[in-house]
Amino acid sequence: MKLNNKVAVLTGAANGIGLAVSRRYLAEGALCVLADLQLSDELAALLASHPERTLWLPTDITLEADIDRLVNHAVARFGRIDILYNNAAIFDMAPLLEASRDSYQRLFDVNVKGMFFLLQAVARQMVLQGHGGKIINLSSQAGRRGEALVSHYCATKAAVISYTQSAALALAPHGICVNAIAPGVVDTPMWQAVDALFARHEGLAPGEKKRQVGAAVPLGRMGRPDDLAGAAVFLASTDADYITAQTLNVDGGNWMS
Repeated sequence: MKLNNKVAVLTGAANGIGLAVSRRYLAEGALCVLADLQLSDELAALLASHPERTLWLPTDITLEADIDRLVNHAVARFGRIDILYNNAAIFDMAPLLEASRDSYQRLFDVNVKGMFFLLQAVARQMVLQGHGGKIINLSSQAGRRGEALVSHYCATKAAVISYTQSAALALAPHGICVNAIAPGVVDTPMWQAVDALFARHEGLAPGEKKRQVGAAVPLGRMGRPDDLAGAAVFLASTDADYITAQTLNVDGGNWMS
């Protein structure tokens, strides 16, 4: 029970990686405040199985009022916040010469602005509590390099790595460790939309891009959401008390650093 009685706030909890990490945090004994735009059937079942140890809040992290409500309700229900799993993000892509201002704005609003201001709000609460804490931001292997069709998304995930480093230095005097996880290609519901976009822009058959990226992973397959859960638990636990400002690759060997 590596997270026994720790209070964790998790965003993007309704599906994919966020749902897998939510399940694992509960299995490790955490008290979980779970946030997303909408409630999925899978998350509803998880909430029903742990009613005393969970709180669900519909949350749009681009809205300051929603961020404040999330933090305030977490503290009101459980008394404090020990862990932030800062996971919510969106994806879009287009050829560089066709990339739109609207797509740019949406991606940066969620993946950067929302990520940062939620981090800031939770960090303020942790500083007020005076007992340190763990903040884990979700980046991507896309934040490690540029991609011709994915310029906006790559830039947002590079920003996550940069903010992780800056926040770690700023919050170290308060005993708050800030790290990130950089997944590779992970087989989540979002990849259906990603595959369709690649099919359109690269002239591929549906499913072909997904097959290609899975085959290119050194370990021979796409990741699964559960593959990220162990790293998320580790970085939130006392095992990682002397680790901060790092971005951990969980990608089957796609990126070496």
